[in-house]
Amino acid sequence: RNKHCTYCAIPMVRGVYRSVPEEDIIEEARSLAERGVRELILVAQETTLYGTDLDGKKHLPRLLKRLCREVEDIFIRLLYCYPEEITPELIQVIKEEPKILHYLDMPIQSGSDQVLKRMGRRTSTSQIREIVQMLRKEIPDICLRTTLITGFPGETSEEHEETLAMVEELCFDRLGVFPYSREEGTPAALMKGQLTEAVKKRRRDQIMKLQQKIAFAKNQSLKGITMQAMIEGSIPEEEGENGHPVYIARTYRDAPDVDGLLFLPSVQRDHESGDMIKVLITAAKGYDLIGKEVEA
Repeated sequence: RNKHCTYCAIPMVRGVYRSVPEEDIIEEARSLAERGVRELILVAQETTLYGTDLDGKKHLPRLLKRLCREVEDIFIRLLYCYPEEITPELIQVIKEEPKILHYLDMPIQSGSDQVLKRMGRRTSTSQIREIVQMLRKEIPDICLRTTLITGFPGETSEEHEETLAMVEELCFDRLGVFPYSREEGTPAALMKGQLTEAVKKRRRDQIMKLQQKIAFAKNQSLKGITMQAMIEGSIPEEEGENGHPVYIARTYRDAPDVDGLLFLPSVQRDHESGDMIKVLITAAKGYDLIGKEVEA
């Protein structure tokens, strides 16, 4: 089964959806773990469809269980999971397996049913609400990331307002917004009602201004909480307390490159990249956090 969103040229370039055999993924994961990699990111054009091209069944839950059972010293992060393909079985695996981070990247693209239809998305805003509610009920500390496309052809000001309302209602922890880009050869490129770059940028900025308020408030709410963090590196030119450098780390709530960072001016010993430590969040600074190492 293959999904062809009206705005995306990737299926034309890459062809039909193909799942890498389980054994190959397990072998690659073992190889990475043996080389010291601590965090494995599972990502595909549609991660939750894994296995459906082989026998029509979704095998992501089974693959995750095998990775957790057969690969040592790793954590697993899931990116690009379509909301309509997130099943109760998958949620239970994420909930029950300690190696799977309580983080899910789930692109919804729009908060307007009419825009979703024009995009060729096989979901509705009511389905999106249901899956977000289910995830937060089953995994209360889950961190949800999403992406949106703003300024899609024909998007009215009312449809844009619907997206703003959904962003405010669902309060995603992480959110990225991309102005619609006209890709040659796609159905959307031929649609009437192409919007100007100025309109697309203005709508993107409105969404990000709202999301910034949500994200900053969520970060502030983490003050006083202890959690695990993985050391990414240090800032050599900055000296922290007791002669140690200021370390940079990430919590389960932060995917590399796209989310925030945790800065640690106070640690109990020197660390190397990949070390897992326990930290107390002491402050929030915009999208980033500040903390200190505490006894595990």
